[in-house]
Amino acid sequence: MPSILKNREFILVAIFALLTTVLYFIPTDFDNRIADNAVRCRAEVVGVDDSEVQQFGMVKTGPQYVTLEVLEGEFAGQVLRGTNELLGQMDKDKIFKRGDEVLTVLSLDADGNVLFVNPQDHYRIGLEVAMLALFAFLLLAFGGWTGAKALFSFMFTALVLWKVLIPGLLKGADPVWLTLGVVTGLCAVIIFMVAGLNRKGVVAFLGSFLGVFTSCMLAIYFTGELHLHGAVMPFAETLLYSGFGHLDLTKIYVAAVFLACSGAVMDLAMDVAASMDEVVMANPDISTMEALASGIRVGRAVVGTMTTTLLLAYSGGFITLMMAFMAQGVPLINTFNFVYVSAEVLKTLVGSFGLVTVAPFTAIAGAFVFIRKSK
Repeated sequence: MPSILKNREFILVAIFALLTTVLYFIPTDFDNRIADNAVRCRAEVVGVDDSEVQQFGMVKTGPQYVTLEVLEGEFAGQVLRGTNELLGQMDKDKIFKRGDEVLTVLSLDADGNVLFVNPQDHYRIGLEVAMLALFAFLLLAFGGWTGAKALFSFMFTALVLWKVLIPGLLKGADPVWLTLGVVTGLCAVIIFMVAGLNRKGVVAFLGSFLGVFTSCMLAIYFTGELHLHGAVMPFAETLLYSGFGHLDLTKIYVAAVFLACSGAVMDLAMDVAASMDEVVMANPDISTMEALASGIRVGRAVVGTMTTTLLLAYSGGFITLMMAFMAQGVPLINTFNFVYVSAEVLKTLVGSFGLVTVAPFTAIAGAFVFIRKSK
């Protein structure tokens, strides 16, 4: 029997590994929207000219002239001069110095000659890939076969978001239903990939789906009651002005609310399901009500820390906003009535509602699935 389960798990992982590979190579309709007369390459800063850069308080404006040596591609070894235009916006400006590696965009003419050199930003891809490789190594070293399944689910989730969810939203699909469908599919993939095709996986999936669905319904209701809109999200207006004025930003905000808490919901559902599975295996004669009570107790023990986890995670995203209000002496009643703060409060509380409900949902599902199978 254990060998059969192992073979089933291996087949399941192989299937999702194949799906992950297919997703990676599937193009979206937005891959080639930039003109082909541009080359992106890595370059090193060999000289800078700050003579025309002006300092105004904490910000700098004006052109910074940068001399670059191209490190890769057909122009490798060439030394080119580009302009880094400083706008006086600290969140967008970057200052280069000698020795920096830069992602450079070379604009070409019809004959393939360089017309314009744009030192776009510091080159970070190499370090990001190294961090991902280190994460994968630690996950495999610590988790073994389970870590490998978790790594596949991580990669599959990232590709589904990039290849399915985001293009679907840009094409005008209903954000709430599309995201709910994507999250439901991801819940199934992640839970059954990690837990296997067994009772524990079924219980965890049922509990997580009901928790996410509850968060979805609450997000729809409270977003309307609080008169919130999707423009509070970063780059929302930029998206509209980029030719996507047909998008419903409010629905996208609702989708983002329950998408953000779905990971924590799955985590809690798996905790309760795994605990109930162990209890039933240790005591096959346990009754339905006793198993239900056991699941509820486990949920109570975990839900307290999980809701605090959500609060801390969301707080990190708007800590500077709260600091700005406190520094200016804005009263709390004004602060929490402000649309940006209200949007974050809704995210935190709706996510917490989902966590609170997922524990009893999972316990109820487990009480019937585990006990019925045991009998």
